Amino acid sequence: MQLSRVQQRWGAIATLQAFISVAAGAFGAHGLKQIVAEQNLAWWQTASQYMMYHSLGGILAVVLMAVSARFLWSVKLFTLGNLLFSGSLFVMTLTDIRLLGAITPIGGVLYLSGWLVLLIGFLKPHKNVVN
Repeated sequence: MQLSRVQQRWGAIATLQAFISVAAGAFGAHGLKQIVAEQNLAWWQTASQYMMYHSLGGILAVVLMAVSARFLWSVKLFTLGNLLFSGSLFVMTLTDIRLLGAITPIGGVLYLSGWLVLLIGFLKPHKNVVN
């Protein structure tokens, strides 16, 4: 299968996010353990895990774009969700600025929206697809 330029771009973005998730998880487990409070470390771990889950969801959506371009919205929503959900938790962990916790649920809604778009993509019929 030949990937389109859009698939290449978004596939690279989603894969980079997965890479960052692994690096952040390792940093949290080894570098932050002695520096931040246990609650903050739990935020970091949650951010790393959710970033990975949604990076993998984004990669799935990129592959599914070969079936329909509508799956592009899933990877976009997952990426923005990673930025707001995981990003706010990462920054909150390092700075202890708890006000950033108000941004985290917005990222969560974007995650849910990405999964909903993926679900709709599976349920709607596609042209030129083997039945």
